[in-house]
Amino acid sequence: MGEPYFFGIRHLSPAGAYHLRQFLGEQKPRLVLVECPGDLNDQLENMTRPETKTPIAILAYTKETPVRTLLYPFAEYSPEYQAVLWCHENQVPCRFIDLPSDVFLSLPSERQMETGEGEEGRMSVYAGLDQAAGDDGHDTFWERVLEHAESAEGYRQGANTFGSSLRSLTEGKDGDWAETVVREAYMKRQIEDAVLEGFAPEEIVVVTGSYHVEGLRHTEPMTDEELALLPRTEANHTLMPYSYYRLSSRSGYGAGNKAPAYYRLLWEALIKGEPMRTAYSYLSRIAAYQRTQGNPVSSAETIEAVRLASSLAALRGGTVPALRDLRDAAVTLMGAGSFAAVSLAVADTEIGTEIGMLPEGVSRTSIQEDFYRQLKERKLEKYRGLTAQDLSLDLRENRNVASEKAAFLDLSRSFFLHRLRVLGIHFATLQKVNQENATWAEKWVVRWSPEAEIELVEAALKGDTVAQAASFALKERVERAPDMGEIAAVIEDAFTCGMVEDVRYATAALQAMAVDAAALEELAATARRLSVVIQYGSIRRLSAEPLIPILEQIFYRSCLILPGSCVCDDGASGVILEAVERLNTAALAHDFLDRAEWLRTLRETAGRDDLNTKLSGFAAAILLERGDMDSGQLRLEVQKRLSKGVPADLGAGWFEGLAMKNRYALIARLSLWESLDEYLDTLDDEEFKRALVFLRRAFADFSSAEKDGIAENLGEIWGLNGQQVSEAVNAAASEEEQKLIESLEDFDFDIDI
Repeated sequence: MGEPYFFGIRHLSPAGAYHLRQFLGEQKPRLVLVECPGDLNDQLENMTRPETKTPIAILAYTKETPVRTLLYPFAEYSPEYQAVLWCHENQVPCRFIDLPSDVFLSLPSERQMETGEGEEGRMSVYAGLDQAAGDDGHDTFWERVLEHAESAEGYRQGANTFGSSLRSLTEGKDGDWAETVVREAYMKRQIEDAVLEGFAPEEIVVVTGSYHVEGLRHTEPMTDEELALLPRTEANHTLMPYSYYRLSSRSGYGAGNKAPAYYRLLWEALIKGEPMRTAYSYLSRIAAYQRTQGNPVSSAETIEAVRLASSLAALRGGTVPALRDLRDAAVTLMGAGSFAAVSLAVADTEIGTEIGMLPEGVSRTSIQEDFYRQLKERKLEKYRGLTAQDLSLDLRENRNVASEKAAFLDLSRSFFLHRLRVLGIHFATLQKVNQENATWAEKWVVRWSPEAEIELVEAALKGDTVAQAASFALKERVERAPDMGEIAAVIEDAFTCGMVEDVRYATAALQAMAVDAAALEELAATARRLSVVIQYGSIRRLSAEPLIPILEQIFYRSCLILPGSCVCDDGASGVILEAVERLNTAALAHDFLDRAEWLRTLRETAGRDDLNTKLSGFAAAILLERGDMDSGQLRLEVQKRLSKGVPADLGAGWFEGLAMKNRYALIARLSLWESLDEYLDTLDDEEFKRALVFLRRAFADFSSAEKDGIAENLGEIWGLNGQQVSEAVNAAASEEEQKLIESLEDFDFDIDI
């Protein structure tokens, strides 16, 4: 068999794309074969539609979980993409000839999922090239030698030589070498099949990564037996929008370049036949960006920057400025020698924020179609960009519009964004809002990315629409829920998603699980979530009535087990304390909860002396806050807890719990501080040290104003000036006092509660 024309390229090479088109126009082949998975040929028509806007990518993905994906991205200046366009414009057959995606997806998962010409396994050689090229690096070397090549044949010969040299240094040494051999044998078979169909070798042009040219020339084609042995897995594929940032090697894409937006400028200059146009465009954009940011750059500075870039190119052996020259000129003339001064302008000009677009209905999964339809219906299309944008929602009815749909537009947006959140699709991130607006206001940060698109495709296994997939995800969580708290979290998510059926499903599961015993912290966490849903469910136009009996049941059980749960050490008390606070918050929020039973439980917890004293003190604090303990009762409790017969750590621990709520009310009770003062006077040195550690912890987060109030009480008790006491209380500890305090950290309490 004779040899077809091999045109070696770099994946994202404007000169490669330009000269390839020139080469195809000169050779006028009858068939063009392109390195890309052979089962993706059905996407060729959609890639060439006039409504398709690059960058785009073909995404292949497995049909079964866990989903594995394979991406083949294209920019306007990708040689492979321009080969496809040239064939479309000239009615010449074009075929993809690499291994099918279902084979790629069956290969070991360690391989790179975003492919180019296989540079990932040759980074050590590139490091050597960088070292040999000096400060410029091999990217600048490639640009000066090949992106600035003046003829198609010059580029072709140069790229093929580069690939051949690279191959000679790495052949058989790459981690993906076995895959390379299989790929090349498969592609050689496709070339041979084309010849058997009647295409003469000289009528065929093969567009492939420059690394593979030598392999395709000398390898043997894959046999039928070898073809039958290839592993395969069921896979689908689709076209998807892509972004310049994801094309950039800075995003981790091994076959990318550092400046995809700059290379677009280089492509436009080649099309116009004006090599210097790249320099004019680059520096003009830097200047324009600086002006928008309030940093004036004059026309004279821009002109001087062009001249400096040209001079730098000449000094470095170039014919026209490369990216290195242009950036140095911008830093010097527009940034006064500081890269930081122009860094944002450089990022905008070199990487860019451009994203692709596909015609409606083209090569998308059903869930992608639903996603874009809902963006349009909910007027969210303007948020489909790489730049993060704030979106504030008011979930209340808008009475100033004519239709119900418009009146609840923000609510429907909220449902949609929460469903994406539940699916793990990172299109929008919910932010915190201030408490007074928390019931009806939401704030989101919205940003589209190719990753979100891939997550959408992965969600296709869960349903045909966003709603169906979110429902499936919620039911999966219910079935796998290890405890009541997780099911309650599902109920909360189902409410925020506006999914009534899933609320019912999760509620039934929660009711079944609530029959079994559970720890207090689990019951309290569940009660808190249900309480929030019941309080604010109406703003989402959903009835929370079915949750009321479940919350009543959980709350009552919590009351029964609370005192017993307070038999714990000080390390476990924090979890119980948080549970008590959650239950009290729920009791305050809902009249239907048994108030009398809750107060009875708190009184028992506050009055018993066989429980963790910190928790007993906290229960007393809640009773005081709710007006169920008067000054007389508090004084009796203080006398019991802070007396000579009570170990110092237990008494101080009780006071710590008491001081955790309603501090100003405590400060106002002079009798409390008199009792504390009398109690401390009764302690010996060891007992005082023991009490001091707990009391120091109790007062650690008191504000200066609160400490001033306490100082006034102590001044009155001791017959001293309140201001002097306050200064002493708030004064910084001396070095000697600090050492004493630090020595208490290792104090052996030997506590046995």
